[in-house]
Amino acid sequence: MSEFQFKEIDEEGMETLDAISAADKFNRWMYDTIEPHCSGKILEIGSGIGNISNFFLKNGANITLSDIRDNYCDALRNNFKEYNAEVINVNIADEDFDKKYAHLLNSFDTIFSLNVVEHIKDHSLAVKNCSKLLRDNGTLVTLVPAYQGIYNGFDTVLEHYRRYTKKTLTELLEKDYTITHKQYFNFIGILGWIFTGAILRKKTIPSGQMGLYNKLVPLFKVIDKIIFNSMGLSVIAVAKKK
Repeated sequence: MSEFQFKEIDEEGMETLDAISAADKFNRWMYDTIEPHCSGKILEIGSGIGNISNFFLKNGANITLSDIRDNYCDALRNNFKEYNAEVINVNIADEDFDKKYAHLLNSFDTIFSLNVVEHIKDHSLAVKNCSKLLRDNGTLVTLVPAYQGIYNGFDTVLEHYRRYTKKTLTELLEKDYTITHKQYFNFIGILGWIFTGAILRKKTIPSGQMGLYNKLVPLFKVIDKIIFNSMGLSVIAVAKKK
């Protein structure tokens, strides 16, 4: 059995995604950050309920959505039926990946995964398998949580194996990819993660807190620019398939 197995009824994860789904300014910020690196035929790994997929579909991107959990795939099909969106079940850490997903190999120009790789014990296998899905010189865009030192109850409930830095994310990718861009994202989010997850010991992101954060996103974007994306709750890498 694969090491990448989520609970089918992912209650805490779904509650967190629901809270984030209402944060339109935050989701737009994340989309605007990764979209310039995405082109051609795109595959989103771990689409969840489509918080970011929504922007790509509205803008007419040629995108395939995916998740490992059937309940999330069903939610995606229902949420985006007006776009007739293609939704597939993909496990990028499957032990028999080449055989099971032979029909998808060398099919995509861009793959992006947002908050996915940290859930996978054998993350090296996962990013290697992503390279098999990419065409020659294809692009992988990866966003993962930053800084192991702030790992707390949120991470445990969300089944995170680890958090990263620009250095450790580069080390993960550089065997199969050439890094073309890396940055941190969402500096102020660090404070919220520590306060709510480590101090208040909440298991999910309170919707009220996420709502307030969402209203202040324009300010937080400016702060990220002022510090040149030198720190953040997440770290992003853009890499070309070797």
